[in-house]
Amino acid sequence: MRGDYSKLIFEISKEGRTSYSLPGFDGESIEEMIDASLVRDEKPRLPEVSERDIVMHYTKLSEKNYGVDSGLYPLGSCTMKYNPKVCEDIAALEGFSAMHPYQSELTAQGSLMLMHSLAEALCEITGMAAFSLQPAAGAHGELAGLMMAKKRFETIGQANRTKIIVPDSSHGTNPASAAIAGFDVISIDSGPDGLIDLDALQAAVGSDTAALMVTNPNTLGLFEKGIAEACEIVHKAGGLVYYDGANLNAIMGIAKPADMGVDIMHVNVHKTFAAPHGGGGPGAGPIGASEEMAAYLPGPNAAFKEGSYILQSPAMSIGQVRGYYSSLSVLVKAYAYIAILGGDGLSEASIAACLNANYLREKLSSAYKMPHSGPCMHEFAAAGLLEAAEGVHTDDVAKRLIDYGYHPPTVYFPLIVEEAIMVEPTETESIESLDDFAEAMLSIAKEAVESPSLLKSAPGKAPAKRIDSLLAAKKPVLTYWQLKGENNG
Repeated sequence: MRGDYSKLIFEISKEGRTSYSLPGFDGESIEEMIDASLVRDEKPRLPEVSERDIVMHYTKLSEKNYGVDSGLYPLGSCTMKYNPKVCEDIAALEGFSAMHPYQSELTAQGSLMLMHSLAEALCEITGMAAFSLQPAAGAHGELAGLMMAKKRFETIGQANRTKIIVPDSSHGTNPASAAIAGFDVISIDSGPDGLIDLDALQAAVGSDTAALMVTNPNTLGLFEKGIAEACEIVHKAGGLVYYDGANLNAIMGIAKPADMGVDIMHVNVHKTFAAPHGGGGPGAGPIGASEEMAAYLPGPNAAFKEGSYILQSPAMSIGQVRGYYSSLSVLVKAYAYIAILGGDGLSEASIAACLNANYLREKLSSAYKMPHSGPCMHEFAAAGLLEAAEGVHTDDVAKRLIDYGYHPPTVYFPLIVEEAIMVEPTETESIESLDDFAEAMLSIAKEAVESPSLLKSAPGKAPAKRIDSLLAAKKPVLTYWQLKGENNG
């Protein structure tokens, strides 16, 4: 029936109903003004709805969605922190929001100054010598960094360095980026403590090693205590160290990757600094380099020369890696966040993120397996339930959590943890928020023993009940007409 906004918008469509009215000009209708060669033979099969229908339909849908403003968003390895609205307000200022990518440098001095200042701030935070803001996200930064490594080795006559070493605790984008850049991927196992096995690394390096890709803290939420030694092993073999900065939120203002010995790194400013990446973007993954590698950075980048800001590329630049210069709105929010917090504020944020994660880890350890001893950093990976009825798995815990009003944590990642449940609360959650989440997780653990059917049938309160996740991934239904088994014209 009309007004039932659980239906698809096509299902509330009524022939002849419209939500717009376009005026003609000089007596001509819009249809008469369009060149006949540009007009479709058949009208597109779009829903016919009133403006009121549209507003109510999408408002109801938005109320079903979960976001960082809805509550704790514990996706491990994602840093889904609350996004301060002042950063949004600053990014919305007309001087930034009305910028056009083809404006001349002389009319874009404010934006270029901000980009230049952000690059300097990232150098201070990470210790790297220079940054390019071009990459669109973390994985894009990885690819750019590996392209830099490839060009560097080609330039110095070492094109035989074709292998990238990747620990098994790395992000999945690491081996993917290495393969796309044309390298061979060598995986090394972690030690029983969840950290890089330095003996395995030593055995893997050689004259064909191009780089080690390392995430620190790693995807188990553990700080790589041997990071400096790992860098030394790779450097002695003539290779480079690429640092995946996705987990920078755990150490910003406290430890600098450059001091650990890394040569290239990216920073996911779209999550570390104020703009969580849920919904698919936009993102930004600035890439930093040591003095030795700075000449290979992508460009053009903002620079200050003879009293004004300009765009220029490094001497040996791999070139432009994306259209225009970067995601300006994300960069504005990141710079505002850094400027507002300052160095001390960034340190406090990291400390709070680590404290929150350890607090949750301790509270949940009575019901969930913790595969590694000792404190974690900003996130932790549990290995499923300590006790559960037969057939109850991590996936069931995640789906049952939806009934408690929470977005589930990351599950079944990292792959080296069986039945992994990866939780990252971030620094923006209060102790009351953490306690509420812990209570929900502990209640689910109790249900897993006493009422397993609740977990196996969950979610029961969500708009969409339990679906076949594998089928949804392999054969997604993306349009209404596909659902109806028809061509959408």
